[in-house]
Amino acid sequence: MFTSLINITMEDKNKKANRKGCYKNTALGCDLKMILRSDRFMKTGKDYQGVLRRDVECEEFRYDEHFTFVETLPATAGKRNPRVYDGEYITITRRDDGSLHPNFKEIGRCKDFNIAKYAVGVGNELLWALEGLVEK
Repeated sequence: MFTSLINITMEDKNKKANRKGCYKNTALGCDLKMILRSDRFMKTGKDYQGVLRRDVECEEFRYDEHFTFVETLPATAGKRNPRVYDGEYITITRRDDGSLHPNFKEIGRCKDFNIAKYAVGVGNELLWALEGLVEK
């Protein structure tokens, strides 16, 4: 008898809430346990990516419902193609398969630009960078 009285009052609350503009899937006054990875406490206005789980324990005279939110790591947790060398003329990045890729920086166009000096500088940086990166 007690459980049927609770069900009737919950249905009345849901009907009243729906008349006030709440959605049917809105949980009013619920217990929420949060497991965060990035912050100790939730910050106002910050979005958290994760999984929300609803747990229900129902015994003869006891109904316990609570929610658990577990923050997940973002899909891009690791940096793609990290730089292993950053020089004046080139940068060298390492791809996921372990290969090294040199990337040329933008050529500075000024009055005293010399193509021979630029070519020698690029060659020297390639030698210095690859000496420490390539196994002998």
